[in-house]
Amino acid sequence: MDTNTEVKKRIIGHFAQFITVSNRLEAELLNKVSLVHFAKGELIIDASKVSTKSYYILNGLTRTYFMKDGKEINEYFSSENEWANSPRSWRTGKLDIYYVSAIEDTSALCIQAQDMAFLFDNFPELDRYGRLSMATLLDHLIERITSFRFTNAQEKYDHFKESYAKVYHRIPLGMVASYLGIAQETLSRLRAKR
Repeated sequence: MDTNTEVKKRIIGHFAQFITVSNRLEAELLNKVSLVHFAKGELIIDASKVSTKSYYILNGLTRTYFMKDGKEINEYFSSENEWANSPRSWRTGKLDIYYVSAIEDTSALCIQAQDMAFLFDNFPELDRYGRLSMATLLDHLIERITSFRFTNAQEKYDHFKESYAKVYHRIPLGMVASYLGIAQETLSRLRAKR
């Protein structure tokens, strides 16, 4: 087995957390993903273009953000063994507001929207994957909304550190402040207290 195939097999482990991956599904998945690399700071998804690709992060860190009044507003971060994409654009084939860029040098497996649609159409077990992975995402979004609406700055930061425990120390302070919706100076004071 070549190194490229070994790397691609990491995505099989991801799907296997949710479903039993048949040999046929494994072969199709491995055939449909490609290994890609992005340099730190590189734009991965541009909101001015329809997003046709989703990226399963092998190594590295990305951020998903949108522009508001000339400012970048960070919406979420994706790291190892997570997906990075513009979900609505990828799913609908229409423009959306989200950009994705690499915070660090990043390696990922890329899958085209049409290839994922083919897999869902031909492998009914992927319905279970979709349902369970969306439930995980929904849980995260509910926690984020609750934290955003009902907590003070310190509690927001504590929740962020808990939610992103493995990577929060890798995310620049300004990006964290944007994600939390607080001034960078406020975040600096909160961090200094600890």
